[in-house]
Amino acid sequence: MADRDPRAELELREELARLNASPQVAEQGDEALERARASAEKATQKVHAKGRNTARERIEVLLDEGSFVELDRFVTHACDDFDMREHRPYGDGVVTGHGTIDGRSVFVFAQQPSVFGGSLGMAHARKICKVMDLATEVGAPVIGLNDSGGARIQEGVESLAGYAEIFKRNVLSSGVVPQISVILGPCAGGAVYSPALTDFVVMVDETSYMFITGPDVIKAVTHEEVTKEDLGGSRAHAEKSGVAHFRCGNEAAALALTRELLSYLPANNMTTAPVRSVGDGPDRSCPELVDVVPADPTKPYDIRRIITAIADEGRFLEVHEGYARNMVVGFVRIDGASVGVVANQPLVLAGCLDIDASVKAARFVRMCDAFNIPLVTLVDVPGFLPGTEQEFGGIIRHGAKLLYAFTEATVPKVTLVTRKAYGGAYDVMASKHIRGDINLAYPTAEIAVMGADGAVNIIFRRELAGAEDPKARAAELAADYRQLFASPYKAAELGFIDEVIRPEETRRRVAESLRMLRNKRQDNPRRKHGNIPL
Repeated sequence: MADRDPRAELELREELARLNASPQVAEQGDEALERARASAEKATQKVHAKGRNTARERIEVLLDEGSFVELDRFVTHACDDFDMREHRPYGDGVVTGHGTIDGRSVFVFAQQPSVFGGSLGMAHARKICKVMDLATEVGAPVIGLNDSGGARIQEGVESLAGYAEIFKRNVLSSGVVPQISVILGPCAGGAVYSPALTDFVVMVDETSYMFITGPDVIKAVTHEEVTKEDLGGSRAHAEKSGVAHFRCGNEAAALALTRELLSYLPANNMTTAPVRSVGDGPDRSCPELVDVVPADPTKPYDIRRIITAIADEGRFLEVHEGYARNMVVGFVRIDGASVGVVANQPLVLAGCLDIDASVKAARFVRMCDAFNIPLVTLVDVPGFLPGTEQEFGGIIRHGAKLLYAFTEATVPKVTLVTRKAYGGAYDVMASKHIRGDINLAYPTAEIAVMGADGAVNIIFRRELAGAEDPKARAAELAADYRQLFASPYKAAELGFIDEVIRPEETRRRVAESLRMLRNKRQDNPRRKHGNIPL
């Protein structure tokens, strides 16, 4: 028999003691205690036999030691069909309650796959809805530890209603309190839509799966053969679908990452994220950035070198690392404060904007804006990725999402052009024209409608057609064009760039700008909501 959890048993006894006002109640309480203990031990045995942790064990790892307060532990389902009245385990397959992470209040629910496969019935849903409602009322994050087979078939439409009640709260709480979903097992059907509505999804390698319909159904309907891992595993969702924001090697790593992620987020949309001073001065010089941008404009470099250089202690928590790798997004601290970073990645597709990169960045920008997290944007973008696949896939509509997100955002926005900023992509990447607050540039910045060679071939088409040596003449004209536009000074003359800075000054200048913008107040026109081009 599995070892009993002494803390859980003590809490059960204390709760029952409060209820024991008469011998009859005491007898009922002892019986309830025994049933709860037997049910928990049976569930623990089943879970441990598969080399996994129980819902309560997962919560204990996630939260500060001894901080968890469980709610609704004696709740049971009310279904009498399919012999369900004979199987009414306490808790109904989900553990709910509240506790703290780094001393900050959070609400949590953890599904127990050993009870009806973690499937969701009405009682199960009501428990989750209760903690979601409490979280919204008191202004605290909600963390869901998901491990569910989906809707409980025995309860029919009631289980579907239960999911819809959760979805509704996901939507109404969106942008009000942070919502994090940690996928710790197979989640199918309705069990995947709630995580998809939350701010962040964390998955575990070879353990967690998400799909609307599983491999067997796909094979029966479309005759495609696919494994669970290829269809809905952590790699598939972290690199292909973009559903997963983080991918971890095991449960412990996933729960530790969740704690770290929460440290960058405020408790709710009316507060700011915690400031954590680490002794890394904001005035620190960055000599490692002197040669970070290659002299050859066609040579790639890793934009993360700039991100880690400006971050406190070089710490960068990247979000969506494996998805749309031509765009880099994530969290840093600068002068102890949480900051969201959006950056083109010259190492992948030369940093071009495409469909996936635009959607990835737009979602991150809107999340930061919802939770009062300032934005730093690093720009090295030659334009939008050309091709029929992009055009037919809707790059116009999807690229407009990023334009919309940056324009709508009212948090402090600091933009640094490190090299190329061409065409409409220059506008989209938090330019001055869409309400960038402070726009900086390196001397290596090139801000123009397009590259010199392309521009010359358009502007001087007739002259080149009649030239004795078109190639030589094109080279001369291109050199003149570069002198005029392949620098940030023309944009600076027009006030579109506030200052041209040296690379080694980057951290100090960015920190100064964020400090100046700390009390920024900006409102959008009154409206019910905008119509983002979904």
